[in-house]
Amino acid sequence: MTKRKLLSVVFILLFISFFLFIRAQEKSEELTDEQKILQVLHSISSHTLFDYVKELASDKYEGRLTGTEGYNASALWVAGRFREWRIKPAGDNNTYLQAFPNPYTLVFEDCEVSLNIPVKDSFIKKYYTYEDEFIPGATSGSGEVTAEVVYVGYGITAPELGYDEYKGVDVKGKIVLMEREAPVSPGKNPELFKKWRPYSFHQYKLENAVAHGAKGMLYNYGPISNPNNAYAEDFIYSHVGNAAVADAFLGTGRVHKEVVEKIKQELKPQSFSTGKVFTIKNTTEHHPDGIGMNVIGILEGVDPTLRDEVIIIGGHLDHLGWCYEIMPGANDNASAVAVILGLAEALSKSAIQPRRSIMFICFGAEEQAVAGSKYYLEHPVVPLEKTIAFINMDGVGCGDTISALAAKNYPEFWEYIKKANDQYIHREILSWYFANNARPRLDAARFMWKGVPTISFSVRGAPSYYHVTKDDIDTITPEILEDMTQLLFIAILDMANQDTLDFRN
Repeated sequence: MTKRKLLSVVFILLFISFFLFIRAQEKSEELTDEQKILQVLHSISSHTLFDYVKELASDKYEGRLTGTEGYNASALWVAGRFREWRIKPAGDNNTYLQAFPNPYTLVFEDCEVSLNIPVKDSFIKKYYTYEDEFIPGATSGSGEVTAEVVYVGYGITAPELGYDEYKGVDVKGKIVLMEREAPVSPGKNPELFKKWRPYSFHQYKLENAVAHGAKGMLYNYGPISNPNNAYAEDFIYSHVGNAAVADAFLGTGRVHKEVVEKIKQELKPQSFSTGKVFTIKNTTEHHPDGIGMNVIGILEGVDPTLRDEVIIIGGHLDHLGWCYEIMPGANDNASAVAVILGLAEALSKSAIQPRRSIMFICFGAEEQAVAGSKYYLEHPVVPLEKTIAFINMDGVGCGDTISALAAKNYPEFWEYIKKANDQYIHREILSWYFANNARPRLDAARFMWKGVPTISFSVRGAPSYYHVTKDDIDTITPEILEDMTQLLFIAILDMANQDTLDFRN
């Protein structure tokens, strides 16, 4: 082939390519807004979302306990995805990271809970199995305590209520066995619960035990891990389940279930010395000067007036770290972060851009007293009066049924979700009212208390695990991640492009 013929062929190919490109552009321009939105909708892939969960739940991030290097690495990985999609950094000093104080505690392998059974002049130890029967207290002091166990009900001293579960029992130098929560339910009697609410917090219970001279605590809490507690040096505690509680009550003439029910019915303490001797041993390392980080990015709206208003999509990035094995946190809450990432990519690439701004927040320290969202609300990137709505997600990766907490609190907000589902997704969604008068368990609770209209999503309908090692990638349902992302993509874009939007009325 001569040089002239070669140039002719190249010219023809370039002309054809240019012609096809122009036709593709014209065809794209001929699409309706709905068709353009559906193009992006169908680009959202369950495979990609599943891979995001798999990445965040991998051992390299060591369970993502806020303050640790593992958590920091996961935060930087999320920030990298935001940067890739040109989501604007909205953290400190033009970064994606918003730092806040956050003490944390590391838990190492040398831990035990055991019952010392007297035999003649000695003892035989009955050891409880890790995770099935006990889990170390995630903010326990480091050391070992062997002492008699005293049952103290809910561990409450409330003079104004005429209620003291430490009255009449001596717990100095001993181990207290304690229930979680309070003897009054926020669901059954909300007004009465408000009086008991300050005493339902884990931190209060531990600090009250320390104030009464106890040296250790068996917390009837699962057993599941939970780093949301106070830290007291040399105070050793672990979470236990039915086996240890039953052994503590054995031979006392009391039945645990009946005692708890009596406390609830009569609102009178039922504390007593069990006569049982237990050993609690934990090996931990406390970091009082720990620093947590929220990851924040913003997609600025295209409308010069409406861009000052923001819709926030959020969920917590953190989990439990090591306790003393890795707690991967696939469903809780890598699943929500995966959906946030899916939304960030889809919205950034949509031919129909949002008129209002969209903020993406992955909170730190939700598992540690919901501290990351608390800090954000005290230091908001966009004024709260300009925050139109907050969509929270917590555990959206296991099952086939979506749950919308507080949907009934904000019916106009909920209508956008319902419309998107009815038109495009067709999933079962259960809507709920959220009284939100208990201690904060969700980032959503913090936003509602500040007056920000909020709906919090979770998913149910398949086996899942909470705050244990089994919350891993094998439990994840990829299809629900895709539907969750598509649902919110449609609803958020619809809300962001309304002329007026006010869910506070």
